[in-house]
Amino acid sequence: MADPEPATSTSRVASPVSPGSGKSSAKPGLSPRETASSPPGAAFETPGELIAAEHFEDGENDGDSSYGDDAESSTASISSSILEYRRLHGRTFHSDRYESQYFTPNDEQQSENVDITHHYMTLLLNDRLYLAPIKPDVQKVLDIGTGTGIWAIDFGDQHPGAQVIGTDLSPMMPAWVPPNVTFELDDCLKPWTWDDNSFDFVHIRFLGGAIRDWTGVFREAYRVLKPGGWLETGEFDPRFLCDDGTGNDQDAFKLWNNVFNESGEKMGVNFNVINDRVQDASVAEAGFEAIEGVTYKAPVGPWPADKKLAEAGRYVQLVMENDMEGYTTFLWHTILGWPADEYQLFLMQVRKMVRDYRKTHNYFHARYVWGRKPE
Repeated sequence: MADPEPATSTSRVASPVSPGSGKSSAKPGLSPRETASSPPGAAFETPGELIAAEHFEDGENDGDSSYGDDAESSTASISSSILEYRRLHGRTFHSDRYESQYFTPNDEQQSENVDITHHYMTLLLNDRLYLAPIKPDVQKVLDIGTGTGIWAIDFGDQHPGAQVIGTDLSPMMPAWVPPNVTFELDDCLKPWTWDDNSFDFVHIRFLGGAIRDWTGVFREAYRVLKPGGWLETGEFDPRFLCDDGTGNDQDAFKLWNNVFNESGEKMGVNFNVINDRVQDASVAEAGFEAIEGVTYKAPVGPWPADKKLAEAGRYVQLVMENDMEGYTTFLWHTILGWPADEYQLFLMQVRKMVRDYRKTHNYFHARYVWGRKPE
């Protein structure tokens, strides 16, 4: 990462110059508008039953291989306190100077997972980066919770005429980005510093487990959006789901889900934002109109008969095997205080279940909701 600039009111953490970033293969968003009743790629993204493949090609994994209530600015100056990551259980997490208490690490291992997740979500969205029917000539875009910046970078490549700003709690972004993309350190739970009516599109993704007041966050998005601008929120339920009963009774399935259920109660956050339709209700409460949404199933492993879902499932499995510890170590040890000597056994059991996708047909839910600020 490039050396930080001197502290300023807007803390950019990546150079807005690129020696030639590759173009994304993702298609632009929906145009003309497609509704939740007829979403793009409806054959594989609606929450109907997933059909397991009856046969697998030779060579596929057989389960044995390893694979704010004050006026303080939300935009933080780059300082030693921000860059002093917390070290917990052998991993690094964002600085404790923020109000947000996000549960995943900010290290290289988790960054890889962020990028892989972006890839399989783009597959599930039928090779799209977004679903909101934004105007083709969008001028200014804000990406809240940008992580490694991969969505903002892909969007900037697709829309070279747009100014794209990505924000997150940690400087996990690359040093080389498209010339129209910048990054800032920001806590979205504090009052946003951007002017009223200044953005055409606000994109918020994967903040479940960090947000208590969803309506408050979406009201800030409403304020900074221009009349006619769009908000899109994408969230992911980290708990296993299963339709055919092949996973529900397994101890690993139950214990993994209990980690998130019990941690959410102790932290005062909701990991069940999709089933509770928190996005939909909060977007409406914030004042948006023309609200629509789509729920996707992300299979764990290439078990679905649908080839595109099977491809996405391979990447979901890769994410799990690459860093399932990153999603649970903070919750298990710090929030729940469960026995440390049982943690590795827990991971072994979950890993075994994930690899046994021929017999265990699990999946996760993801949901995208979008709405327009009235003209």
